[in-house]
Amino acid sequence: MSIRFLALNIETELDVVAARQRARDIAGICGFALQDQARISTAVSELARNVYNYAGKGRIEYSIEGSTVPQLLKIVIEDKGPGIPHIKEVLSGGYQSPTGMGVGVIGAKRLMDRFEITTNSAGTTIILRKFLPSSAPLLTPMMVGSSISNLSELAPNISLSEVQHQNRELLRTLDELNARQKELLLLTQELEDTNRGVVALYAELDEKASHLRRADELKSRFLSNMSHEFRTPLNSIRALAKLLLDKMDGDLTAEQEVQVEFIMKGAVSLSDLVNDLLDIAKIEAGKTEIKPTTFYVSEMLSALRGMLKPLLVSNKLALNFTFPEEDIELFQDEPKLSQILRNFISNALKFTEAGSIDVSVFITKDQCVTFSVKDTGLGISPEHLEVIFEEFSQIENRLQKDVKGTGLGLPLCKNLATLLKGKVSVESTVGEGSTFSVTVPAQFKVINPVEALNPALVASDNRLPVMIIEDEDYEQLLYERYLADSEFKAIPARSLREANALWGQVKPVAVLLDILLKGEDSWRWLAELKQDNQRQHVPVIVASSVEDERKGLALGADAYYHKPLLKADLLSSLRELLHVQQDDSLEALVNTKKSNIDAAMHASDTSK
Repeated sequence: MSIRFLALNIETELDVVAARQRARDIAGICGFALQDQARISTAVSELARNVYNYAGKGRIEYSIEGSTVPQLLKIVIEDKGPGIPHIKEVLSGGYQSPTGMGVGVIGAKRLMDRFEITTNSAGTTIILRKFLPSSAPLLTPMMVGSSISNLSELAPNISLSEVQHQNRELLRTLDELNARQKELLLLTQELEDTNRGVVALYAELDEKASHLRRADELKSRFLSNMSHEFRTPLNSIRALAKLLLDKMDGDLTAEQEVQVEFIMKGAVSLSDLVNDLLDIAKIEAGKTEIKPTTFYVSEMLSALRGMLKPLLVSNKLALNFTFPEEDIELFQDEPKLSQILRNFISNALKFTEAGSIDVSVFITKDQCVTFSVKDTGLGISPEHLEVIFEEFSQIENRLQKDVKGTGLGLPLCKNLATLLKGKVSVESTVGEGSTFSVTVPAQFKVINPVEALNPALVASDNRLPVMIIEDEDYEQLLYERYLADSEFKAIPARSLREANALWGQVKPVAVLLDILLKGEDSWRWLAELKQDNQRQHVPVIVASSVEDERKGLALGADAYYHKPLLKADLLSSLRELLHVQQDDSLEALVNTKKSNIDAAMHASDTSK
């Protein structure tokens, strides 16, 4: 069902203005909001102007479609002109004529809900449709007839009133734009405040990370120093207690012998604690070296069986070793792997009253070897499975009073397994027993820092090599990102030993140095570098959390920054120290720097 509003002929420019005003008036009768009224009248105006400009004359008709909600406002614009060529390109937005033809068609299509066009050499017909608002009343022929009579009574000076109305619409649009601009300014200000907060948070996190690194270093240094200080008096106590128990200076009474045995046991327990502390401190300080060798699993298990069998004090408990059917050859650090298994078996012996302790080994699918120690002891509740691998943590149980421990054995096993590129795990059920396992790769890969670099990649990258001496992975990644799109390439070195090994191959043109490296003295290395005739010409930029710029510059550093180091500061320092212009030819730049390095080394050799 279609209800016709009215029809207008378009023959003059005044008719174009009238078509726009009638479209807005009819949209108001249909219940459209002011913004939608402006959209409809603008679409009609653009298409009516196209009819007048390109066809000369035409016709426009307004009507309502549908007898139920939602109804549609239908507007038909037709002419008998030459048609619109390249209509597909026009509708896709890819065609623009010198006169601007087609712009009104695209605009009307975007402003209305539905758009149909038929064009050929006999003329063009365009049909526009827009759904009436859900709040609009259902229009009937009687209501439409009444509205038409009101439209016919409008003032004849349509041109002036329409211009005034367009001005009011423009003012409303400007007000909306100003309001949105203010919202954008507020949003931009909020984002800037958020960014400042994020930057401040990152700075605070960096500061806390620096404090944690210093605290960790101090803890490791304290444990190492105190462990060494404790060893001397403990060894003296053990030696003297042994002399007394061996009755080298005469017999002891029964009571004295018991007391000396207590002294001996206390000294042994304290000595074990010191040894564990020292091992953990060495691992955390990065001073524990892995020395892999080739050995057979059966030989290691045989040695463990001979060492631990005498510890069985009850006939109710059995210690069983299951050897693999085919012997397994490992390339690993045997003493450290054996230390982990000894710890597992010793704990099983302490907390298993009866039953068995089974030691087994098998090869996993990913070419790793897993050693398991299964006991029938007390078991561990699920909430304590992670706690037992924390330092000085012990789980209370009924056997605890008869078993002395430090709470350092399992944390040490976990650290040792990590050093061996492996991991420890535990499964346990209270009252049934526990299974402790360690999984390590069958072949421990020893990485030579020189071989770790890809020669083909190094050869193909002609950028200037900058050595980054930093032991933190996230810092290495950050500096690598800084240099990724510059004329410099990052050469990572995580220790001074690695830096010295890489130096001869990569010949760095500059060094970025961190002072706080695990277990190493970067100050001494900096001083030695600047006294070396072959390397003293290489500029060194220090980036550290140590606030001692005066000392760094005195030892020869060419620039000193307190972390975090920003990308702009790093690049500007490198370019200034190396006299590099950002727009230099990369190949010429590299050749020049290499020539300078070779000349400096040649001069050094000649002076010798």
